[in-house]
Amino acid sequence: MGLFDRISRVVRANLNDMVNKAEDPEKILEQSVTDMQEDLVQLRQAVASAIATQKRTQTQYNQAESQSNQWQQRAALALQKGDETLAREALVRKKSHAETAATLKSSLEQQSGQVESLKRNLIGLESKISEAKTKKDMLKARISAAKAQEQLNNTIGTLNTGSSMAAFDRMEEKVLQIEARAGASAELAAGGSNLEEQFRLLESGGDVDDELAQMKAQLTGGSVSQGQLPAAGKTAATANTTSESSPVIDAELEELRSQLNKM
Repeated sequence: MGLFDRISRVVRANLNDMVNKAEDPEKILEQSVTDMQEDLVQLRQAVASAIATQKRTQTQYNQAESQSNQWQQRAALALQKGDETLAREALVRKKSHAETAATLKSSLEQQSGQVESLKRNLIGLESKISEAKTKKDMLKARISAAKAQEQLNNTIGTLNTGSSMAAFDRMEEKVLQIEARAGASAELAAGGSNLEEQFRLLESGGDVDDELAQMKAQLTGGSVSQGQLPAAGKTAATANTTSESSPVIDAELEELRSQLNKM
């Protein structure tokens, strides 16, 4: 492979790459339809020109045919008048016009075929242009949808969804921690209230124990305060009553003691 061939291939490859990158589908579609419409205009002009030529040829053919018939009639008239020379000259003219008419007839047939072919091409091109316009609108709509989808994908791709979800996870963990601390505080508050209640019961239970000890001291004849001693006249009766009822009291006392031990 020669050097110039390689250079030519590289240049053409680079040019093709530049053209491919520069192509805008929407603009290319519009330009394609515009080119087809220009071709349609040129084809219409060609059809019109061919029809005009056909009509002109038809007119020339009719004139040649008419003159050929006219010289034929003149030749017959000259021959009837006995002028053979004049009749011969008329036949020469008639032959010339007849040959011209035959040539024009052949051209007219060719032109008629060309006009019919151009008309068919014109109808086909008009149909293709109409189809191309419809397809162009569809393709442009698809291009717009594809560009919108591409832009949406690019937008979604730029979003840091992983970081956002991680932030949500962290916030959820913090909420769980706050809820746990709130539950622990509630439990501590409830525990403190129970402890206060227990001490309050113990403190109130001390008064009962003091009263019970005082009752024991009274029942067992222990010392009592001076203000609580009975009168002198009633000492013997009270002593006798106490002595007589001590077994019952002892039994009741034992029952109370048993109940206290069970508590």
